[in-house]
Amino acid sequence: VHPSNMVTLDADGIAQIYLGRSKSFPDGKPVLPIGHAEGSPATETFNQKVLNKSSSQIKAYWSKLVFTGKGTPPKDISHDEMLKLVATSPNMIGFVDASAVTPDVKVIAKY
Repeated sequence: VHPSNMVTLDADGIAQIYLGRSKSFPDGKPVLPIGHAEGSPATETFNQKVLNKSSSQIKAYWSKLVFTGKGTPPKDISHDEMLKLVATSPNMIGFVDASAVTPDVKVIAKY
């Protein structure tokens, strides 16, 4: 998250955001989750360890929500773009491999 964001989230709170069930941080500020393309190592790990779902389950989940007009999946972007966006926007949340973390962002969880 953005370094100024004082939010604390556990794995369930993060999953709620990434599954579109929560539209705000615990402090009430709006949240915009961003992710990586399906099949990327960071996405595979995130889906398994945080969302407890396989990539195919995530794809089916979002297909149903999009089809019924009940949600939009997180936008897929590159590692570098994610770090830049999160570093400049207090409302965004993203995930990267631990080796890619820069001082420009704040780590709120490790998996």
